[in-house]
This record gives sequence, C-alpha cells and structure tokens, in this order.
Amino acid sequence: MKLISWNVNGIRACVGKGFVDFFNEVDADIFCIQESKLQEGQIDLELEGYHQYWNYAEKKGYSGTAIFTKQEPLNVSYGLGIEEHDKEGRVITLEFEDFHMVTVYTPNSQNELKRLDYRMKWEDDFTDYLIRLDNIKPVIVCGDLNVAHQEIDLKNPKNNRKNPGFTDEERAKFTNLLDRGFIDSFRYFNLELEGAYSWWSYRFNARKNNAGWRIDYFCVSKKLEDRLEGASIHTEVLGSDHCPVELVLK
Repeated sequence: MKLISWNVNGIRACVGKGFVDFFNEVDADIFCIQESKLQEGQIDLELEGYHQYWNYAEKKGYSGTAIFTKQEPLNVSYGLGIEEHDKEGRVITLEFEDFHMVTVYTPNSQNELKRLDYRMKWEDDFTDYLIRLDNIKPVIVCGDLNVAHQEIDLKNPKNNRKNPGFTDEERAKFTNLLDRGFIDSFRYFNLELEGAYSWWSYRFNARKNNAGWRIDYFCVSKKLEDRLEGASIHTEVLGSDHCPVELVLK
C-alpha cells in the first residue's frame, strides 16, 4: 500500500506545475495534501478512481488540507473537535478497517516566534487526539509538521537554533510524540542519512544548493511497525517549495 503526502503551497498553482502528472504517475492508494490555499468550489480536480475529502480554512487563500483515497473510508472527520484549532482547515481523519489516516498542516510559529505559545497548545492537543485514536486502532499521521526534529534534519542547524521550526520547544514536542508510541518512518529506514530534505526556501538558490529542511513526515503507530516496508522523499518532484514524501506498507 502506497501513501503520499505533499504540501503543495497552493493546489491551483501546483496543478499548473505538474501536480496531476505526478499524481497519476505515483498511483498512490492514499494521497494527502496540505496548504491547499482555497475555498470550496474554487477548483474542480478530476482524479478518477479517488474519493476526495477537503478541509478549508475560514480565512481565504490560507492553510487547508485534503485527502484523496481509492478506498472509501468508514468514517471521515474534520479538525480536532476543539473550536480554537478548527478554523484553519488543518486536520482530516479517515477511519479505515484497520487504521486511522490523519493528515495535518501544523501551525507555523511565525517570525519572532509570535505564535509559539499557540503552537505549544496545538501540539499538546493534537498529540492527545492521536493517542485517543491510537487507543481505538493504529494511526498513520502525515503532513507538514513544521519542525525539523534533529540537527541531521536541516542544512544549517547552528544558525537556525532558535528559528521557527527548530526551537527546542518544537523539537521536544516531536520527541514527545515519538515517546508516546509513534515512529518517524523515514528515519526508521534512513537512520543516519544526511542531506535528505523536503522543504527549501525560495530564496538564495536554496533548492539548487540543497540547503533544506525535513519537515514533512509520515509518523506511524508502533502497532504498525511490522507492516513498514519503505519510506522515501521525492526530491525530484517540483511544483512547490516542498516535495512529496512517501510511505509503503505491507
């Protein structure tokens, strides 16, 4: 079973840069996107053979997520069920027979860390949400988690130590998620691989120089460890400042 996650940084723009070609070529069973940046009715995306589920932000042209799946889920839910967090279209959960599929676009702490306090509250509530799901059946969570976990996960860790996405606080929350029963699937298969990134700034020729960050993940409940078959990053795929990440399960 092949799963893909991609922060498309605006699905309408990404469609004009080859999104559908990659979508058809990769032929995923489940394909998740983040940062769709649109409202309902602003795109008619024909993806034959897929069920589509969209969550939109109240603010126009901002945030948003979607999941495209070949198999129809048993249940679909949007958000965390917490009003404070559910205005930005950041979470979709699909329930299948033997697992929950969650896609998330984690809030950015923003310049001067002005949203870090909110981010910490989000992290606690989101992790608790995942644990509740995991107590029912195993969870696969994917998306732009807006954190590089370890120094190996970004090009210039020393210069970015207190920047959004690489603060001690954000990294500790990711560690907590793993400690509570989740696996970072890419590191599971590529423990010491350096230079593996999923996001690059549009400035300073960052992508050309591979001065990037790994902030897009598939994290999998330890209950599914025996089904893990592979995890990879599609650095060759353009169309966004992020590239797609992939998980393969038995």
